[in-house]
Amino acid sequence: MKEKGAAPRRWKMASDKTGILYLRQILLEETDEEHILTAADLAEKLSARHGISLNRKTIYADIERLREAGMKIEQKKGDRFGYYVGERDFTLPELKLLVDAVQASKFITTQKSEDLIRKLEKLTGKKNARELQRQVFIYNRPKAENETIFASVDLIHSAIYMNRQITFTYCEWNIRRQLVPRKGGKVYQVSPWSLTWDDENYYLVAYEEESGLIKHYRVDKMKDMLLTEEERLGRELFENFDLAAFSMKTFGMFGGRDETVSLYCTRPMAGVMIDRFGQDIIMVPKEDGAFTTHVLVSVSPQFYGWIAGLGGQVRILGPENVRNEFRDYLDRLRDQY
Repeated sequence: MKEKGAAPRRWKMASDKTGILYLRQILLEETDEEHILTAADLAEKLSARHGISLNRKTIYADIERLREAGMKIEQKKGDRFGYYVGERDFTLPELKLLVDAVQASKFITTQKSEDLIRKLEKLTGKKNARELQRQVFIYNRPKAENETIFASVDLIHSAIYMNRQITFTYCEWNIRRQLVPRKGGKVYQVSPWSLTWDDENYYLVAYEEESGLIKHYRVDKMKDMLLTEEERLGRELFENFDLAAFSMKTFGMFGGRDETVSLYCTRPMAGVMIDRFGQDIIMVPKEDGAFTTHVLVSVSPQFYGWIAGLGGQVRILGPENVRNEFRDYLDRLRDQY
């Protein structure tokens, strides 16, 4: 019985072409092999959410149209009769891999990581999206703070496509965790040839005419980037260029015991420490321009190799057992030569 004075509800009928679009949305968001909806379920959801009234015959016909358009809708028979999306552009394991890559990327800011992960969640059903959310651990990971890297990457791609050179200032971290121009704000001009992702950072591989060499630059440290009118140089050097060999580095992911280690670092090592341990690292200035810091590390041969590779610009101050082990490590290397 209709209430007196109540406005009649306007139903969108089967002829409404938006119905098939909402049907597609419900199937994508709420179904998979473990979550099946009958035609009656679909009709109820269309009615409750969108005020669309479709009978079962129309739903069956719309499902066939969606199949003809390429949508992989499966039909389950038996006790659990109904419909579900059987194949998507990305499987759940593939989406988890992409989420992990977004989280691990230091050049993607926390905010941009959250935005990208929300977009990835829309590529699967709501149930799987909640599973993706449970594996998100963005915070307390070293992350960039400046989102201009996306504009820089876009400009570099444009320069490569248009065969043009670019200019920029190249920056480095100081002890105050500030990104400041190197070489007094010198303007670099290079011919960009490739972008590569290495050690969780984005790098430009380019030819520098001034030195006549192939060089690489971390994109998040390139500021004030501009596209020039000059054509790229160095094509002959890149005809047989092996980017994988150029980018390949050894980065140890080996276990060891956790120790808080005190380090004495020369001034140029500020950026190295920030890159390795994140921007929250505490660096205590010394009178000679150097600084000390305390970091939690997994003590292992890989850690000692990293220290040795810094060429004496970082010294282990303590604890004493770590200093002794490092001496033993160096002695073993010396004995081999």
